[in-house]
Amino acid sequence: MHPPGDLPSARRVPIFVPIILFYHCVICAQTARMADVFNRLGVFVALLLLALVSLVLGMDRPGWLIVALACAPFIALGVADLAQRHSSVRRNFPIVGHIRTLFYRLRPYLRAYIVEDDLHGTPFSFDARNLVYARADGGEGVQPFGTERDVDSSHYSWINHSISPCADPDQSPRVLVGNSQSSQPYSASLLNISAMSFGALSANAVRALNLGAKIGGFFHDTGEGGISSYHLEHGGDLVWELGSGYFGARDADGRFDPAAFADKASADVVKMTEIKLSQGAKPGQGGLLPGAKVTPEIAAIRGIPVGVDCHSPRGHSAFSTPIELLEFAARMRELSGGKPVGIKLCIGQPHEPFAIAKAMLETGIRLDYIVVDGGEGGTGAAPMEMSDWVGMPLSEGLVLMRNALVGAGLKDDVRLAASGKVYSGIGLARAMAQGADWCNAARAFMFSIGCIQAQRCHVGNCPTGVTAQGEARQRGLVPEVQGPRVAEFHRRTLSALADITAAAGFAHPTSLEPHHLMHRTGPERAVSMDRIHTFLPANVLVEAPRSTIYADWWAAARADSFRPATDLARQRASTSPPAGADIHRQPERA
Repeated sequence: MHPPGDLPSARRVPIFVPIILFYHCVICAQTARMADVFNRLGVFVALLLLALVSLVLGMDRPGWLIVALACAPFIALGVADLAQRHSSVRRNFPIVGHIRTLFYRLRPYLRAYIVEDDLHGTPFSFDARNLVYARADGGEGVQPFGTERDVDSSHYSWINHSISPCADPDQSPRVLVGNSQSSQPYSASLLNISAMSFGALSANAVRALNLGAKIGGFFHDTGEGGISSYHLEHGGDLVWELGSGYFGARDADGRFDPAAFADKASADVVKMTEIKLSQGAKPGQGGLLPGAKVTPEIAAIRGIPVGVDCHSPRGHSAFSTPIELLEFAARMRELSGGKPVGIKLCIGQPHEPFAIAKAMLETGIRLDYIVVDGGEGGTGAAPMEMSDWVGMPLSEGLVLMRNALVGAGLKDDVRLAASGKVYSGIGLARAMAQGADWCNAARAFMFSIGCIQAQRCHVGNCPTGVTAQGEARQRGLVPEVQGPRVAEFHRRTLSALADITAAAGFAHPTSLEPHHLMHRTGPERAVSMDRIHTFLPANVLVEAPRSTIYADWWAAARADSFRPATDLARQRASTSPPAGADIHRQPERA
């Protein structure tokens, strides 16, 4: 037996072993710390040492002073990085931290020109942009060797063609806008320039687009920023859009000014007027134009004081109910001399389109047209959450609005337009098959005048001058050159639509129906659009609303308010999942 606490000599550990282990750990820790310091400050320290050595050597050899001078800006940058508190990366990694910033800023360009493939770029793929460029340049937009698209993908859709194609389709189809309540109906092209304001676009961009509209015989929507002198230079047809700010037709308090509106709306180039309720990229979002940006030119166009902050409210002050909306529209039609009046909106809560339909039935006042703007639509600047997660996409919104009009028996009086990422003949055909009478496009026409999707619209340094307000950058965009490109893109896109229409066996694209549009729902299944969405027959919402899938929404709609008339949460509550629902499927996470 050994005394307590004593160990056999064979197991006794020499006292110097833990001491060695301790010092080894200390040395390793110091080495690791030095390695970390070297990783973080190595470049800065090396430049500092190089500068000092160069100064010493420069006393005998002046050429070394050039090296010291070359190091000085980088040393100053390193000192500034160490002293600043805003960026933790640059504070910990002086000088080299800027490399991350450089590549972070270059990332969109490297991705667009090197990484992304032809079909999957966003918001518009290279294939989409290249198609617009080719058609604007006078090309046909042809490709060799067959489609590159995955026809088995669940995103794939196509138009069913006919064994008996149409021999002579309409190459420049038009639609008459204006019901019996309008004395000056307008014959609109099936593809037009969507709402983009001067200020969001440069003066030269507005000039080029309006020149293209004049040459091609289609309309140019002014956007809610008002009618500028640049919209009037070439005499292209205009649709004057009024948002909640009533720019160009407002009094000193920011309310609608009938006299100012009548004066401008009576101009010959103004063919229709439009009430903007919301837009797809930021529905329900107001706006603020800082006073510093309210130049004398902007102030004169919008009818606001120079240098004063200009607010665009979230909603309109001229009306607050569906009936009041229609009464305001009727007043605009009267003040404009009987020109067609319509509304533009992104569809949101489903009962609201039905509320507008009920108001038309109750008052007898008819809108001349409704533009449905899809949630995928574009804008110069919008909060990311609003662009990504608020607002119904075009296909679903268009079908819902179509069903509200058809089901209420109003479609013969009210034209329906679609807006949201339309750039090609097939995009037009899809919208037509789902109920649209015509389409508006914004970004596609921007591409036609030189936009390269640099996505610098919100910072004012657009490389092509499309959205830049500075004269130096605008100089790159020559309206007399780009205007004809706009018209050529329009002509060739309608020609592509005519080819699709003819292949389906029709002369005019309004003959396309939902069952002509097929959509793949999986690798082994494809169905027609009328088996994906419900397309109501005429008058069914008036005669038998309970027989439709919209029964709850129709019951909730009321002509005297946009608020639901029923308790939708209680009415739609259920103790079991809907038929066909996947109870294990989780919603997409942000």
